Amino acid sequence: MNPKTLDDRLLVAGQLSPCDIDRAADAGVRLIINNRPDGEEPGQPTSAELAERARARGVAYRHIPIASGTFDDRSVAAFIEALRTTDGDTLAFCRSGTRSTTLWALGQAGRRPTAEILKIAQRAGYDLSSLRARLGAKTGARTSGAPTGSGIMRYDVVIVGGGAGGISTATSLLRRDAALRIAIVEPRTDHFYQPGWTMVGAGVFDAKSTRRTMASVMPKGVTWVKDAVATFEPDQDSVTTAAGTVLRYRALVVTPGIQLDWDGIAGLSATLGRNGVTSNYGYDTAPYTWQLVQQLRDGVALFTQPPMPIKCAGAPQKAMYLSCDEWAKRGVLETIDVGFHNAGPVLFGVKDYVPALMSYVDRYAIDLNFGSTLVAVDGPTRTATFREKAGEVTRRFDMLHVTPPQKPPTFIADSALADAAGYVDMDPMTLRHVRYPNVFGLGDAGSTPNAKTAAAVRKQAPVVAVNLLATLAGEPLVAGYDGYGSCPLTVEKGRIVLAEFGYGGKLLPSFPKWLIDGKQPQRLPWLLKSAALPWIYWNGMLKGHEWLVAPQPLAAGVRQTA
Repeated sequence: MNPKTLDDRLLVAGQLSPCDIDRAADAGVRLIINNRPDGEEPGQPTSAELAERARARGVAYRHIPIASGTFDDRSVAAFIEALRTTDGDTLAFCRSGTRSTTLWALGQAGRRPTAEILKIAQRAGYDLSSLRARLGAKTGARTSGAPTGSGIMRYDVVIVGGGAGGISTATSLLRRDAALRIAIVEPRTDHFYQPGWTMVGAGVFDAKSTRRTMASVMPKGVTWVKDAVATFEPDQDSVTTAAGTVLRYRALVVTPGIQLDWDGIAGLSATLGRNGVTSNYGYDTAPYTWQLVQQLRDGVALFTQPPMPIKCAGAPQKAMYLSCDEWAKRGVLETIDVGFHNAGPVLFGVKDYVPALMSYVDRYAIDLNFGSTLVAVDGPTRTATFREKAGEVTRRFDMLHVTPPQKPPTFIADSALADAAGYVDMDPMTLRHVRYPNVFGLGDAGSTPNAKTAAAVRKQAPVVAVNLLATLAGEPLVAGYDGYGSCPLTVEKGRIVLAEFGYGGKLLPSFPKWLIDGKQPQRLPWLLKSAALPWIYWNGMLKGHEWLVAPQPLAAGVRQTA
């Protein structure tokens, strides 16, 4: 238990255990509020168990469960009323503390300035910026440029997320049925080709080439809702935005991507982009990687990989190999101590590609450290702390390339759509939600055990499109996803190990071996990565062209009915 303070009488925390209630009681807490429904995940203590322990310790207990992320006025009022029943400290909890903090924030609307409410929540570690419009509405404020009010809008399909998954699914749907009424909910005004950031960090691409306006990639005929999702109400077939707009749907597609947890490493946010600390996982910081590579002539260069899952598991290595290749060409590699700190136990999850990668590890004399997780960075002293089996180890660096920990977006994790880990709970083959038959998911926020890559999304989008249309027609699902993902491992400028695989690590090459042998570093995959794939992304995938990724029929015996 690590409670956060919201005001002088209220603490919030993630899931409590009976022992945590004992600790709270010993610390003087007089009321515990449970904002989590029973049965959200295996092993979760029941409300009855926690209530019994609280009573035994003389602590008042209230259960105000928030399901599906629905923060209705009645729940807010019940939360605020519960706080008034005690003059002592209150500890409120849910899965992560977000729901409890949200209830408090909504209860403060009209009593405190919106900026102050958001600042208090942020100080406790909870970003409630998506609630700004709703908080402002209760004080008479308006948010410029955002839809306001509680109007209801109806669509055949609502797509949450305007990234690769959302745009490509929308265009695949429209190519099959141009009459569909589709809304894409996306607050961002820019769209990025994120696979290109590895090449930006190597000086091959200019960062601007990976960025376009969201308006330029939004499909014609689609309604762009420039807002963030606040809550899902899958039992009512609706989504509510941060501005209070209700979007009703016949089918829902959830593809918001994964959240980069920069704050998950102590000190990282404060020094990222300076003091030798960089990351190819950010549009603004990838150019800094290339700057550091050009400047470094001797010293220590560290590259990190956090626990899985992460988007593009090969990206941490790509940055390292391309940097080493540049240093080797400049004749300074021998004076640079290169280390790879990987939280996992192996170099790459599919063993068929490891021999080729190890040949480059040996060529570049890279020091491999498995089971080593970056936990803290001190930019001014240029030191990095790693948690390892034997304890914590601190290393000095001249360049540190960080791959941040990653997690599902909070508004997904706190919703009825989430599995125990917080990802959209999907059938791995049909990509349909396991509990809501008119809800589909794809991309990095999904629970499917495939590699989280743009190539996987390119294969998933047509599957979602045809299965969604079958569901709307009341027909059986027709297409299956085999877990395909592609990771072009750039081991040097001009050569790539083209890893293509599906569920269970099964190799799924797209080309005959005589043309491309994915187990060997070759030049043709480099030409694909540097020239063909960006063009295919902007002009093929986002336009609904399904070259080499046409949806495949479900295998016999697994066909499902809608």
